[in-house]
Amino acid sequence: MSGDAWEFVHNSAEDAVWTEGLRKIFEYRDLGVKDGSKGDYIAHVIRANGLKATDEVQHWHYHDCDFQLVYVLNGWATFEYDGQGVKTIKKGDCILQKPKIKHREVDCSQDFEVLEIVAPANFETVIVDGPDQAVAAE
Repeated sequence: MSGDAWEFVHNSAEDAVWTEGLRKIFEYRDLGVKDGSKGDYIAHVIRANGLKATDEVQHWHYHDCDFQLVYVLNGWATFEYDGQGVKTIKKGDCILQKPKIKHREVDCSQDFEVLEIVAPANFETVIVDGPDQAVAAE
């Protein structure tokens, strides 16, 4: 889609709304990019909410998307990526995940918070078998 159809968006921090999303242990703040870009992109802030629970996304999965960028605003998280090994990302780090890379979360801090930008906005998360070289125990 052409950016000509997009709308200007100003998402104010003082009016932030935090909601449930893909992960039960996180809360999500939609930054208005999905609506403003007519679904071409989604941008949201994701932060730990203090709950301790396991879910499918801690298993091997990939996101059916064309673009995914994660910038760590606070805390840290450890992920395992197919062909890349175990990576711990911390405040100030940025990850550009190549499309459909298999990965899983291993652990994260209680103050973990990231900005995530994904295209398209309505991407799917697909649970898969882990690669043969997986390091951490499932």
